[in-house]
Amino acid sequence: MPAKQAKSVGRLVAVEGTRGKDVARAAARVWARVKNHSAGGGVSRWDGSGLFYELRLAKHKELTPSPRMLLLLYASDLAFRLRWQIRPALEQGHVVVAAPYVESAIAFGEAAGLPRKWLVELFRFAPAPDACVHIKEKKESAGWKDRWQDGFAEFSSVILKSTWSDWDERAARAAAITVLAGLADKKGCHSLKKKALREVKRAIKK
Repeated sequence: MPAKQAKSVGRLVAVEGTRGKDVARAAARVWARVKNHSAGGGVSRWDGSGLFYELRLAKHKELTPSPRMLLLLYASDLAFRLRWQIRPALEQGHVVVAAPYVESAIAFGEAAGLPRKWLVELFRFAPAPDACVHIKEKKESAGWKDRWQDGFAEFSSVILKSTWSDWDERAARAAAITVLAGLADKKGCHSLKKKALREVKRAIKK
């Protein structure tokens, strides 16, 4: 009887940042550098489940979730992405770029006043990425633009501005940037630049 063939194991690359468009552009840049090392795979973007799209179809005034609920919804969407997009590709030995992944959501949650311990526990189901890229933020003093479709932070900020009288999106984004800056101290997570792209390529070749 022939030996059982070992299951292929792919590589997961996380791209983290506070602005959806920046994350999308960075993910495209990372994927362009790694796609030659993967016959399949691709970019897994936020709202892969369409959950937030469905919420956007509701009338603006009817959307009143708290920051905790918004993070629970993000976790649900990420679970969907893992089940239907990320894990199947990894099991086939492909590279997947998750844009964003866990750290961006945790940073937003901390900026909204949620305990880090609760946030870490919430995302414990998500496997650690093999490589991580975080974006050097531009216009750090600016808030999020009111573009629901751009990213999770923008979506959440639009809602919180309409339901929380004391929501300060500039202060919240600055706090999220500070949290993500701490990724520089994590092994395997690099600021997006040429050296970081070389490190990502090295990580996926292991």
